[in-house]
Amino acid sequence: MVDALLASGLALFFAGLVSGLVIPKLAIPRMGLTSHLEGTSNGMFLILAGLIWDRIDLSDVWLQIAFWCLLYGTWANWGATLLAAIWGTGKISPIGSGGRTGKPVHEGIVTTMLILVGITDMIAVAIMFVGLVWR
Repeated sequence: MVDALLASGLALFFAGLVSGLVIPKLAIPRMGLTSHLEGTSNGMFLILAGLIWDRIDLSDVWLQIAFWCLLYGTWANWGATLLAAIWGTGKISPIGSGGRTGKPVHEGIVTTMLILVGITDMIAVAIMFVGLVWR
């Protein structure tokens, strides 16, 4: 899992850099900037998680849950904000989108993804915290 977290982190960091190149071309450039920042910061977070992973003292089941929650949460955060920038959706993030909204189906996809990001990220971090503190 360590190698997968490190590789995924580098890949997400790179995806964040690449998405930064297209910011001016997006329907909501400010959301594109958000996607760029989410990709780079979440990529670094995955790298950090990979570096401390061996210090987390939990069963394989809990480590698997944390691992998959980390992967979904970080990649979906970048992807959802990039989709929002492309589609012009912003109901769930009115500050980043400047109050713009898009088609209801697009709003539904982005909203669902971002709600799940919040849930999965909190689960992953809570599991990791428990495995580091109460070992």
